[in-house]
Amino acid sequence: MSTICIQIERTATTVKPDMSRVLLRPFVHGDPERSLSIISRVMAIPEEKVRSLLEETFREFSQRHWQIRSLFLERFEQVRQFLPPDQTLSEERRQLIGAYFLAEYSLESAALFNPSIVEHPDQSGLAEGDLRFILSLRATGEGHISSITFRTGVIHGDGRIEIDEPAHFLTEPRMIQNVHYEKALFGRKAIELGMSAEVTQRILQQLGDSFTLDELCESVDRELEAARQSGGVLQSDEDGAGGLVALARSNFVMQFQPEQQLSERILFPASPRQKNGIEDARFVRFRNDDGSYIYYATFTAYDGKVIMPEVVETSDFLRFKFITLNGPAARNKGMALFPRKINGLYAMLGRQDNENIHLMYSDNVHFWYESKLLLEPLYPWELVQLGNCGSPIETDAGWLVLSHGVGPMRKYCIGAFLLDREDPGKVIGRLREPLLKPNENEREGYVPNVVYTCGAILHKGMLVMPYGLSDHATSFAIMAVDDILAAMHSDQC
Repeated sequence: MSTICIQIERTATTVKPDMSRVLLRPFVHGDPERSLSIISRVMAIPEEKVRSLLEETFREFSQRHWQIRSLFLERFEQVRQFLPPDQTLSEERRQLIGAYFLAEYSLESAALFNPSIVEHPDQSGLAEGDLRFILSLRATGEGHISSITFRTGVIHGDGRIEIDEPAHFLTEPRMIQNVHYEKALFGRKAIELGMSAEVTQRILQQLGDSFTLDELCESVDRELEAARQSGGVLQSDEDGAGGLVALARSNFVMQFQPEQQLSERILFPASPRQKNGIEDARFVRFRNDDGSYIYYATFTAYDGKVIMPEVVETSDFLRFKFITLNGPAARNKGMALFPRKINGLYAMLGRQDNENIHLMYSDNVHFWYESKLLLEPLYPWELVQLGNCGSPIETDAGWLVLSHGVGPMRKYCIGAFLLDREDPGKVIGRLREPLLKPNENEREGYVPNVVYTCGAILHKGMLVMPYGLSDHATSFAIMAVDDILAAMHSDQC
């Protein structure tokens, strides 16, 4: 029995980082001159030697990557700019050149942690009382670059948690070309980001109500050329035009193939804002006004200097739409969306000031303007910092929110509080003591003394909470929701 009168079962189910799960990534050799030199040296290899080198490479790596010959050719096409345009090469030489510009990246070599869990869209073929789930995890590898990886599993009716064996191959999605942007929405985002209204209007007025990235770039080129012809390009013109293209590149769509298992699918940083990491995704199964469902995940994009909150949406975990968040309230870490609208508005929790939990509303999931202070650090285990641990969970008693608190020696613990169901701005319950704190078996890791989650799920009256172990691996805890609610209102707990 815990000190807050809640019986907590720490399960034996643990998801650990696996260094053998490797992703094939472009290997950039520095400046173009070096790339040209490498290609020149490969071009000097006799044709008969090309074949033997390629076969040796294929034997060594073909069991580690799906359709590796196609990936060699695809990478060659990305670097063929360093060759004369009329150069004719055998397919073997093209594959070999591509191989020299690829490298394996061990996705989970450092850590596999900060999980969130949602109901799987496919619940077929299960026994009565079972629930299939999708577990998202923050995978961290060389250079502390974080990406999103997935596991699937089942919560059985008896509370047993079963994780499916992950697939051997790892793949990134393909960027969808010619994605259409809505001009009104795109222009609003540009102005919110402080871009020149005049430059934005001049460039966008040449476009239709929707447009592609290629069409935007063509409009940018026309506008800059017109400026040159009329007396010169101002720095504001250059900045405005570049900002619009960067905004478009930060709002994009990625697509996996249906034959790729969910545990094969990797969301690796794909935009300049994300280049150093996609961190702490908080997935939520969101109910639309018409009763249909879509999945959102708020996450932190990190470019090596600045952190920015972003959101990704998907209906099937095959097609992912990445969206920038705008407005003065869209800042800092830990934004978590409620699983449905409240009084006709989207609702979100966040930590705008680094140490308190705030509540915000919006009529558009892309834009967040004002936030209201909801909860401040109060108890010793949370005096350094307070934040949410995933999207609120709806219960008959109210919105159950898991929180994280930071206390002495930067120890992270997980707590909980309760919000009014109709008016989430009212806090109607709060745990005085941590729900979960690192025990002796959980203290050691990439970042010691941390337990942390990005989302839990309800099943048959039980809260099933995956949680990170000191930023290294992931385990699960199970507890009765009624016990948590009772502890919030007990003078003895």
